[in-house]
This record gives sequence, structure tokens and C-alpha cells, in this order.
Amino acid sequence: MEKGFTYFDTAYMYHAFQSEEFLREALVKRHPRNSFTVADKMPTMFLKKQEDLERIFQEQLVKCGVEYFDYYMLHNLGVSHYAIAQKFDAFAFIQQKKQQGLVREIGFSYHDNAHLLDEILTAHPEVDFVQLQINYLDWEDPGIQSRKCYETARRHGKKVIVMEPVKGGTLAKLPEQAQALLSSWAPNQSAASWAVRFAAGHEGVMAVLSGMSNLEQLTDNTSYMEEFIPLNDQEQYILRQAVDILRAAIAIPCTACGYCVDGCPKKIPIPQYFALYNAEKQALNKGFSTQQVYYGNYTQTMGKASDCIGCRQCERQCPQHLAITGFLKDVAALFEA
Repeated sequence: MEKGFTYFDTAYMYHAFQSEEFLREALVKRHPRNSFTVADKMPTMFLKKQEDLERIFQEQLVKCGVEYFDYYMLHNLGVSHYAIAQKFDAFAFIQQKKQQGLVREIGFSYHDNAHLLDEILTAHPEVDFVQLQINYLDWEDPGIQSRKCYETARRHGKKVIVMEPVKGGTLAKLPEQAQALLSSWAPNQSAASWAVRFAAGHEGVMAVLSGMSNLEQLTDNTSYMEEFIPLNDQEQYILRQAVDILRAAIAIPCTACGYCVDGCPKKIPIPQYFALYNAEKQALNKGFSTQQVYYGNYTQTMGKASDCIGCRQCERQCPQHLAITGFLKDVAALFEA
């Protein structure tokens, strides 16, 4: 806070449902209310009846110890949670709270594809911002569609809050060759600094959420963000080279050309599943998995990896001659176990 960072993010279920209380004790009780902003989220996944919206919202105000939220989101909208939000008129609820002065700005966090994001923003232009997973490794990823989602949000004129800028720690500890590449340009800059600066440098980004585990990480983050300088063209080029190194180490060498998908009798989004599998295998954080979230969203409307019937039509179409049916079994074992 002394360095000017005043945006604090929490949610109903974080830290075994105690995160909001931690925020109250560590932040709200110790600092003037006008010296910080609080972002909280309505847990769409826990809504069972209409009354739950008001009950949970009032509980959150008490647990956080605040009279209003600066930013309030519908949590983790994807195809299934969006359906819940529609069923209980959750968008109307948060808009009402804004009108009552209990919320300053409304939005939603999002883990799904760009097409659905466009659909949601078209149906709900009243939101002020969107929270998206953005980092340089996911930027062109066919499963997460980071760039496409960002461009969709900006096309609708929405501000963007970035989550997963360091991809659960994956981009803070790089393979030796990739780390050497970054260090050759900026020997005193951490790997995490490249990732956070990439995310923060896009137009319309109002905040980058970086989870920090110790004082050393906090000191590092604030050191290069206190007077933020976007990546220059040369640094962007170096990052693209780092991505190539990271991709070369992936488990399934899929180029996401999409030829395998045409005519699949089970409508399995093969490149997207392979991208999520690769990302999960590279992830350092083996706890909460955003890849698992994306996989679950895809299976709501598309075939699961385990739905493969082994017809091998996909393999006959693959320019890389990948053993796709075998890899799909690996995907199913990882995400459907």
C-alpha cells in the first residue's frame, strides 16, 4: 500500500471460505476505507435458489467488514455457470446492488472461449469490466484463447483485470534455456517480471493480480510495477522466443491446425484438449487447476476425450501424424479421473 498498490481481491470460497475474513483482519481493520479498494465475487457455483444471492452478498459484506464493494463480480462464468447466472437473474442482482450504492463497479471473472464471452457481453453491456486469464504462454493458446478473449472484451469497450499472469507460478521458474534467454537481455530482472509486464502492457488493463507467497515475491513485484514500463519490441521478440522454447518441451506436439476436428463423430475439440493437457503438465501449481476449469467448460457442449471411439479419422487428417487416439486417453486420464 505504501508503494501505491491498493487493489485487493478475494472470493467467497478462497482459503477454505476464510479469505474474506483474512482480508477484514489484515486490511479493513487496519487502514482507512478510502485508502484501498476491495474486489469480491458472487459464487455462481453455489447458487441453488434465488434467495441465495442476497444471503451470500450480505454474508460477504460482514465477513469483509465493509459497507460496500469497489468491484463485484459473478465468479468464474463459463457455459455452465453462465446458465446458473441467467436462471437466477444474477446480472440484474449485481446491477441492483450498484444502483443501491453497495457496489461501485460490476463485472465477472471468466474461463471459457471468446465466442461465449462475446455472447455474454452482447447480452449484458451493463458490466464495467471483465477479469481474464492473460499471460504470454496462453496468449495464442487454442484452449484458453487468451488473446481472443482480451480482444473481445476490448471490442465491447470493457476494462480488463488480469488473472494468472504468471500462470500459477509456471512462468516464474522457466526451463534453463528460456531463463538464459531472458537473463541475457535483463540479468537483474526476474522471470516473473517479464510475465507481469507482458500482461500489464495491454491497453485497457486496469489491474494485474499476482499471487505472492512471501515478502521476496512482493518486493520483486512492486519493484518493477511501481513505475511501470511496458515491454519494448525487442523484449516482445525475446518473449516469443521463450514461448517457442516452452512449447518445444510440451508433451503433445500439436500445432492446433484443426484438421483433426472436421468430421469427428463425437465432436471432440482435440487441439483445445491437447493445449490444456500440455499446460497442465507444465504447471508448477498442482492444486487448483485453471486447465481443469476450461476442460469442464468444453465438455458442457463438446465431446469429452473419453468419448473417442477410436475411428482414427483424426489421425488420417493430422499433418503431424500424431497418435491422437492414444493422446486422448492421456487427456481423459488427467482431466476425468
